[in-house]
Amino acid sequence: MSTTKKVIAFLFVGLFISSFSSFALDNPDAIVGVWKTGEGNAMVKIYKNGNKYQGRVVWLKEPIDPETGKPKLDKNNADQAAKSKPVLGLINIWGFVPKEENLWDEGNIYDPKNGNTYSSTMKLINANSLEVRGYIGVSLIGRTDTWTRQVAK
Repeated sequence: MSTTKKVIAFLFVGLFISSFSSFALDNPDAIVGVWKTGEGNAMVKIYKNGNKYQGRVVWLKEPIDPETGKPKLDKNNADQAAKSKPVLGLINIWGFVPKEENLWDEGNIYDPKNGNTYSSTMKLINANSLEVRGYIGVSLIGRTDTWTRQVAK
């Protein structure tokens, strides 16, 4: 086989492989599933709600409040009525729309540890790693957490 044919074959194979791998990630529903937070203390199930994506807490490492012996409540929420709701089952991310390949934006993330809500983006790094960034104002000022996809057993 001539050098030119080898180069063309190599480029074709590379193009095929890269298009196949990005095909899996170029899917707006690619973030749907259960994700463990970076600290490993919670799992969030992300799902589609209309044309946006949101998520709810479906697992807590420590679901029982040691002070009360009862399920942890959203006691840091600024809304008095929400303080009596359990953290387990809480919708803590919402409003995300796909913006470009592997990026969801215009969302919000709520942190029950401090009762604050932040603007948020999510970026799929690969099929099993999701960078979730919460920020106030501009995205340069914020914090990024890497979540890991949980496989159903």
